[in-house]
Amino acid sequence: MSTDEPVRTRAATAESGHSRNREHPPLPQPLRTEVIDTHCHLDIQDGDDGASWLSVDEALARAASVGVTRIVQVGCDLPSARWSVQAATEHDHIVATVALHPNEAPRILKTQGRAALEAAWEEIAELAAHPRVRGVGETGMDFFRTGDDGRAVQEESFRRHIALAKQLGKTLTIHDRDSHDDVIRILESEGAPENVVFHCYSGDAEMARYCTDRGWYLSFAGTVTFKNAQSLRDSAAVAPLDRLLVETDAPYLTPMPYRGRPNASYLVPLTVRVLAESAGVDEDSMAAALWTNARRAFGDW
Repeated sequence: MSTDEPVRTRAATAESGHSRNREHPPLPQPLRTEVIDTHCHLDIQDGDDGASWLSVDEALARAASVGVTRIVQVGCDLPSARWSVQAATEHDHIVATVALHPNEAPRILKTQGRAALEAAWEEIAELAAHPRVRGVGETGMDFFRTGDDGRAVQEESFRRHIALAKQLGKTLTIHDRDSHDDVIRILESEGAPENVVFHCYSGDAEMARYCTDRGWYLSFAGTVTFKNAQSLRDSAAVAPLDRLLVETDAPYLTPMPYRGRPNASYLVPLTVRVLAESAGVDEDSMAAALWTNARRAFGDW
């Protein structure tokens, strides 16, 4: 296995089915205060031709040039979890989180059976114990791509990941798509770990208050910059500054004005500036808070 090549690909088509612009957006104006991209998929190639994929070294260099000096690399299945641990071991500015994505557990159970799923959970637990792995995730619930027949094992997987995060004393990174009530129900019934991050936060302001009252972090991706995402900006406005994180989820969710083009950590400044405006603080204050919060959630590196 090598981190010189991606381990996963996604189709190079927009939601409409038309070809997407494969060019990376230009570098934004640099931040004056460093920040951390708390959720990135450096292993995913954005398109089958590989033309838009950045190597780890390229991604780190571009990000650092605009003030994004650390990355949390997220592994969502066994190949990417292994890749993520190796990347974090080889690169000082990267740490990892590992888990089976909410859609992965039902897929393994359906295609490979219970024994394979048990083995996958066991390997994730082994990888999560690595000192360069700072979190368990992304895990949670996803009612968008997994139907009723897969929800029981999805919930079982989420509960196992919560227990693992608590056992290891590591941050829980939650994927929550169309499943807010169930995610919170399961999290509270199991008992939340000390640090909980709602990756790519997608709730409203009421949920933001609920989560931050419990000390959970809300991590905002490029979606907060979208024109139709006022509810996310409202959520950022009501959340305490010490509960906010910023991420890319790259190569997905490219911020405006480049939505639909390949995403990368160097575009984080575009999201930081929208968060600052939404929260009513200056850019430097927002960046400083995001840096401190990320180090509190994922430790020093």
